Amino acid sequence: MTNGWIDIKNTDMMLIMGGNPAENHPCGFKWAIEAKIHRNAKTIVVDPRLTRTAATADMYVQIRAGSDIAFLGGVINYAIQNNRIAHDYLVNYTNAAFIIKDGFKLPDDGLYSGFDAEKQVYDKATWNYEEGGDMAGKPVMPTPASQQPPPPHATGGDKEGQPKQEGQGYQGASPAGAKGGAAPAPMLPPKIAFDLSLQHPRCVFQLLKKQYERYTPEMVERITGIPQDQFLKAADLYTSVRKDGDMKKVSTIIYAVGWTQHSFGTQIIRTAAMLQLLMGNIGRAGGGVNALRGHSNIQGATDMAGIFDVLPGYLKMPSPADVDLATFVKRTTPTSSKPDPWDSYNYWSNTSKFTVSLLKALYGPAATKENDFAFHYLPKIDRNYSWVNIWNDMYEGKIKGMFAFGMNGVMIGPDSEKNINALKKADWLVVCEIYPDETSEFWRAPGISVDEQKQINTTVYRLPGAGFAEKDGSFTNSARWLQWKQAALPPPGQARLDQDILATIFLKVRELYQKEGGKFADPVLNATFAYTTPYAPSLTEVAKEINGKALADLTDPKTNVTIKAGQQLPGFAWLKDDGTTASGNWIYCGSWTEAGALLQRRGTEDPSGLGVYPNWAWSWPMNRRVLYNRASCDIDGKPWDPPRRQVWWDESKQSWAGIDVPDFKVDSPPKDHMGPFIMNPEGIGRLFVPLGGMADGPFPEFYEPIESPIANPLHPNQSNNPVVKKYKTDMDKYGTVEQGFNVICTTYRLTEHYHYWTKNNPMNVQLVPEPFVEVPAELADRMGISGGERVRVTSARSQYIAKAMVTRRIRPMKIDGKEMFQIGIPIHWGFRGIAEDEGKTARTLTNQLTPTVVDPNAFTPEFKGFLVKIEKA
Repeated sequence: MTNGWIDIKNTDMMLIMGGNPAENHPCGFKWAIEAKIHRNAKTIVVDPRLTRTAATADMYVQIRAGSDIAFLGGVINYAIQNNRIAHDYLVNYTNAAFIIKDGFKLPDDGLYSGFDAEKQVYDKATWNYEEGGDMAGKPVMPTPASQQPPPPHATGGDKEGQPKQEGQGYQGASPAGAKGGAAPAPMLPPKIAFDLSLQHPRCVFQLLKKQYERYTPEMVERITGIPQDQFLKAADLYTSVRKDGDMKKVSTIIYAVGWTQHSFGTQIIRTAAMLQLLMGNIGRAGGGVNALRGHSNIQGATDMAGIFDVLPGYLKMPSPADVDLATFVKRTTPTSSKPDPWDSYNYWSNTSKFTVSLLKALYGPAATKENDFAFHYLPKIDRNYSWVNIWNDMYEGKIKGMFAFGMNGVMIGPDSEKNINALKKADWLVVCEIYPDETSEFWRAPGISVDEQKQINTTVYRLPGAGFAEKDGSFTNSARWLQWKQAALPPPGQARLDQDILATIFLKVRELYQKEGGKFADPVLNATFAYTTPYAPSLTEVAKEINGKALADLTDPKTNVTIKAGQQLPGFAWLKDDGTTASGNWIYCGSWTEAGALLQRRGTEDPSGLGVYPNWAWSWPMNRRVLYNRASCDIDGKPWDPPRRQVWWDESKQSWAGIDVPDFKVDSPPKDHMGPFIMNPEGIGRLFVPLGGMADGPFPEFYEPIESPIANPLHPNQSNNPVVKKYKTDMDKYGTVEQGFNVICTTYRLTEHYHYWTKNNPMNVQLVPEPFVEVPAELADRMGISGGERVRVTSARSQYIAKAMVTRRIRPMKIDGKEMFQIGIPIHWGFRGIAEDEGKTARTLTNQLTPTVVDPNAFTPEFKGFLVKIEKA
């Protein structure tokens, strides 16, 4: 979230897409209701189903699953055509005025400039700014020859049959995992050509306008199934906050995995961010783009590098080409790139400080200046290790074992049968869980005979872990709040705390290295593990380690404040790259200081009334509750909306002040024109993402899901995302309408069940005792299906059997002039459960149906909007 749960109460307008917070985030959704009650905020819900969220909306619009970019692109077009944009915000706080290189081509035919059809990748050299100065009113000239991009070059690819890793760069930095010897990545120019009048034909605004003028109401209707009159009403309502140039009102966009789980999911979110930038809604109370996390600590997991392609704090992973720390820092540290008169904080310029402090936290005394702070201890990734690739590698026999902690990979999918067959080929599997699950008992899946079970040689180790209420520690929620919790009761029986299990495994492996040696043992032998009780580390000690401490006396020359060696650091501004500080995660630095555990605070005072609650827990970075909050003020530092002011320039003190912590250089006066988006090297919000930031285009373009009922009306010869690659094993199958798969299917969660856990709880099973398929009444009538009758849903990969829930919450739609139906299936049931559900389920898994295809930026599978057929079982 750029903002936070409570801040939703400050909005005037909500667009809720790709999420169903009333059912999936019921506690957080109360803040949307608060906005409706106390601010008369309007709500637009766009969803394939009439959900409980939609039931509270001022306007509900049914959409075809997977067509979100077409809808959002249409709203962008409407906002521009009707001048419902924040002009001063757009010119000063985004790259709308920046001029793009001559030779850049928009995707009228479905392809941007630089596409290599053979490799299915883009050469992004033309996706860059032109170097120069103020071009307003000057003749339009081609890019000088000295700035022209070189001919397309090979850019180290990934393994055959797997998606190439892209979309990882802060600016022009090569993607994580780039092969050594790849051509140097182009960089952003230090001085960007610009036109503040926004009239230059190659300025970002004019390109953006041209890109989305194709997204007419007629085109939106053809793609999404939303009738033109409904679309126009929705677009008019959402953009009404900028009617007649009003800058006081603000709108927010709220989404969840209904947006992320597509082969273009990242670009859906990009489109939403662009719309919010156009309308001046980022950085403001009641605004932002707000992701609703489906678990209590998903945000914390990614913050702490629970994904393969980042280090803690979103530092980039080293690649084999990073032969030393200096090479890595140069590759991953952006240099300032901006119009010459403007200023840019470019906070990622501190990458070396964050990196060295992390290395000192990981390896302690073994990390010295003489050995490059043990940089060579870090793994260098040379390929894509994302979720679907891991299972694909196991299926191909390349991965021999897996640790599954709190992760039911068989149920999660996609293509659960492929995951089951992958585990059959593994040598061993370790599962740490609180219940036996489908992953730890994969050999008992329906369809596997007793004789076949005897042929499975995978050794499974089941470790009884602790439930969330049985351990202390912190959660980081959607709003970036670190909140400490206490254990309610001890783990039962032989169950152990997760950190105890992990510590035991690590220490035993270290003992083996100490006794027997081994290839490159140094990272294991020298890892810092100085906990009071090594086999049962205190999470208090871990949290303090993550915050970081001084390793020598440090003095701030501006304030003359000194931190003694061994003391906790008060914030990441103190981090150094000379080895005198250690911090396990720079964005968490400030959460556990000498003042104590700020993440344990429970202060309920809220002086502003805006729901900031500055003394409740701690929000990264540095307790800022709304990111980019400098953008809540005009260029003179005055709030756009004084009653909801967050920060402001205090002329008497020559500093920024506020009811929130300024997300900005506190002493930078407005006259310096420093951009509010301090993590970008340009200092501004990106409507156009240059160079390596995105794999599939600097602007989002609508592409059909991999399994689609129609050819893409925008460009029928390039229907799908061109850089998305299909997997190529014998189990990777993709359906078409010609094969009879003519119904669109999407998956979702229920309020009464929590993913795959609560089917073990009698009370939850009693609330919703058996699985079902939501079937439109019109489709059911046509097929002679009655409510409660068993149906079989079949995809190109497998089948799913459950009772039909005949409903009018999903209506037939006209997609490109053809009548089409959508169905919905909850994800919760599998072949592991309890006596209460015995005989009530066919024991099939929803994700047996879903395809193995991923977004090329975030590598999230396409669980939404795939094709099936349905019949009586």
